[in-house]
Amino acid sequence: MVSDKQIKIIKSLKHKKNRIKYNLFVAEGDKTILELILAGYNIHSLYSINSQIEGVKNSVDQLSKSELNKISNLSNPKNSLAVFEIPKSKNINYNKLVIGLDNISDPGNLGTIIRLCDWFGIEDLICSFDTVDCYNPKVIQASMGSISRINITYLDLQNTIESNALKTYGTYMQGDSIYETDEIKKGLVLFGNEANGINPNLSKFIDRKLSIPRFGKLKKTESLNVANALSIVLSENARKSTEK
Repeated sequence: MVSDKQIKIIKSLKHKKNRIKYNLFVAEGDKTILELILAGYNIHSLYSINSQIEGVKNSVDQLSKSELNKISNLSNPKNSLAVFEIPKSKNINYNKLVIGLDNISDPGNLGTIIRLCDWFGIEDLICSFDTVDCYNPKVIQASMGSISRINITYLDLQNTIESNALKTYGTYMQGDSIYETDEIKKGLVLFGNEANGINPNLSKFIDRKLSIPRFGKLKKTESLNVANALSIVLSENARKSTEK
């Protein structure tokens, strides 16, 4: 059974200020929970409608479906929910390709971006301070466990670029076609806000502007979803790496 106090704390973790206060976040679903445990995340508490979760050795507080629904953030709750400690970020490896996000506001987009980075072998993801928190429950759900394999760091992008002398690529509506550029092996590829793109204050730090050309007959589409754009850029860059 889960106490009223526990329910209150768990439900409060949907807000960033409380995740910071308690240094905790919530993950739901057997697969996501198992991946986080295997990745070495410290588990604070674990709840399930089952007495055990396959592959998980941690003790489980067994709850009824209605009790689990009370603490879930989902409209269609999974069978399990866990509370984890938020880990510290690791050092960033600037000798490889790094992805940067400027003011990404949609949790679903960030979760999908994390999955894409995992899929294409990107190890480091740098987020501006005004990008949505990666431990937001919707981000955790959308990342489907991939957050356990990506080092996500929140930094001032301008200071980061300047202090590390990073070769920086920016994604814009107008720029060099991603299909006509060489493979990017090292540096920062920056993606901007869903509605406004990359902050103009960062433009002077962009060494090269990249774009994804429109192939439609009318070419009336205003823009691509940021996660879709990132998938195209990473896929094309990966394709070039396999041609050698």
